[in-house]
Amino acid sequence: MSQIKDLTTGSIFSQILKLAIPIIATSFVQMAYNMTDMAWLGRVGSETVSAVGIALYIVWLGSSLMFIPKIGAEVCISQAIGRKNMDDAKEFTRNAFGLSFLIAIAFGFLVWLFTGPIVDLFQIESYFVNQTAFVYLRIVAIGMPFTYSNITLSGIYNGTGNTKVPFYVNAVGLILNMVLDPILIFGWGPIPAMGAEGAGIATVTSQILVFGIFILLLKGKNNPLNTKKYIGKFQKQFLNPIIKIGGPVALQSAGFALLAMLLARVMNNIAQGNSIPFSVQSIGAQVEALSWMTALGFSSALGTFTGQNYGAKRWDRIQKGFFVTLGIASTLGLLSTALFYFFGAEVFSLFIKQSEPEVLRMGIVYLIIISFSQVFMSIEITATGAFNGIGKAMPPTIIGIIGNILRIPFAYILAYSLVDILPLFSEYISQDSVPVTGVWWGITVSSILKGCFLFLGFLILLVRHPENDQELPFQKKWINLLPSRIRQQAAVVAPLNQESNKEIEIK
Repeated sequence: MSQIKDLTTGSIFSQILKLAIPIIATSFVQMAYNMTDMAWLGRVGSETVSAVGIALYIVWLGSSLMFIPKIGAEVCISQAIGRKNMDDAKEFTRNAFGLSFLIAIAFGFLVWLFTGPIVDLFQIESYFVNQTAFVYLRIVAIGMPFTYSNITLSGIYNGTGNTKVPFYVNAVGLILNMVLDPILIFGWGPIPAMGAEGAGIATVTSQILVFGIFILLLKGKNNPLNTKKYIGKFQKQFLNPIIKIGGPVALQSAGFALLAMLLARVMNNIAQGNSIPFSVQSIGAQVEALSWMTALGFSSALGTFTGQNYGAKRWDRIQKGFFVTLGIASTLGLLSTALFYFFGAEVFSLFIKQSEPEVLRMGIVYLIIISFSQVFMSIEITATGAFNGIGKAMPPTIIGIIGNILRIPFAYILAYSLVDILPLFSEYISQDSVPVTGVWWGITVSSILKGCFLFLGFLILLVRHPENDQELPFQKKWINLLPSRIRQQAAVVAPLNQESNKEIEIK
């Protein structure tokens, strides 16, 4: 238990940073698996990249399901540690790990069994693409029990406050993947060139190694919870909180994956067959993932921090931790805004050849539009971590799903009905391409709305929670903005509430 970090005392700023940086690094490592595969496969041919891209949609969907045990483990374990109840923390670990292995095996089996129908859903005419996607997806499906269980194992360590171990372990797997990729894709000596099949084998082999290292560490002397048993009989009192907390997060992520596919089809309809906007959005999403992954790292750190302090009933630290993390994430969001707005050409040119100037120019427009949402996206993700930490995952899920769904009507309204009010960006794109930017403006508007609503939602929770007697930053200035009659009513009600709380305590 020496590896467990007590987050209920000490400097909040340094604790958040120490938790977040390894999580961010781990996220970038996991993202680098796909980027490495794509980088090598791009030299094989665009059809091979398209085939692997089909499979990655399914991998994304499965990863979303793993948020059930991962987020559930992070929050429930951290809350149990905050209550100084290590027995509960161990039981949450066993139930989360068992659930993750069950989901991973079931999902991998279904993908392997229905690989053909899954590939057919994308309605790709090329036989080569379909066949390559079929083979790659079946290989990846075999490794899913290990790949997806690694996500939960990382969450178990995060829940104890030890976020460095997942980074080190996943980094070892990435190094192996980077070594195996060129050997198996292009061949070397007696090893034949296997293309996408080789990339799949490299990824699965790396994930099996990561899984093995995690198990060895958990069985060793310095495992975080001093327990040797990680799989046992499911217990309702521990399984239900995991599902209750992780389920909504998984639902939102899975819905987002499906919506991304639908939004791509909507954009293709608006573009009337022009493939450039789709390519721009695909590349742009990878660029934005850099800021999104960073904010998500701080969100996970805040979730663990909040969970421990919620278990310890330290609402003063919960509130301070929220605003400290919000300040860090918002600053990073401002930096992303400046980077995308002023240096969009330099950033996008890193991902596209100079021989395709039309794609580059439209990419600059994409980054300019998305730049306006970066601060609000950071606020949204930070508030989500705070809600998760106190076990209330449903509010951000509801707001997230509604906000994401709104992107579809926003895209149509802005691309058709309100297209005349959109900026022309005549320096970069033609008049005919302006309607497509309505899709990207819709994404930006929805992110702004989600960030605002989640921020206000958590503020309301802090103000109304009976155990939180801390004054919010600038609370007096905010109150002065209210009409005097409302302020007078609040002044009368507040003492009454305090008296009623005292009566309840006496009883």
